[in-house]
Formats: sequence, structure tokens, C-alpha cells
Amino acid sequence: MFIVIGIMFGGIAVGYLFRKVAFLQKTERLISYTILLLLFLLGLSVGGNREIVNNLPSLGGQAFVLAFAGTLGSILAAWGIYHYFFKERKR
Repeated sequence: MFIVIGIMFGGIAVGYLFRKVAFLQKTERLISYTILLLLFLLGLSVGGNREIVNNLPSLGGQAFVLAFAGTLGSILAAWGIYHYFFKERKR
């Protein structure tokens, strides 16, 4: 895991140093297509794994609960922060 994080920070440093290079400013589309390809390959890998496919209903339910709880918690936290720090108080 430290290797992955180190590679990411290395990329950030190199990108920062070469941010004025015109070629690097035009890589957004290539990065988007690469991410889509990686997601497709991940889907192939998941689809080819019988254990994951057989347990997909329970995994999907757990994923839904986690996503819903995370979203609800974020909404509540944002509402609380807005109410506490940004809403004008009546005098």
C-alpha cells in the first residue's frame, strides 16, 4: 500500500514540476479513457469470479446499505455545519 501511495505522490510531484508542458495539459481525455478501460477490466474480473457472482445479492445489499448510510451521514453533517456556522442568526 505504501508503494501505491508513494507512486501517487511521485506522480503529483512530477506533474507539478512539468505543469507548464503543453502535452501534459492535454492528457485529460486519455486519462478518462484509461479509467474506463480499467473499470471494464475490473468488471471482467468480477464477472469471471464464480464466488463473487454467487454472492452478488448479499454483497449488493451490503453495498447499498453502506452507500446509503454514507450519503445520509454526509447530508446530516453538511446540514449541521451549515446550520451551526453559516446560517444567519436572528437577533
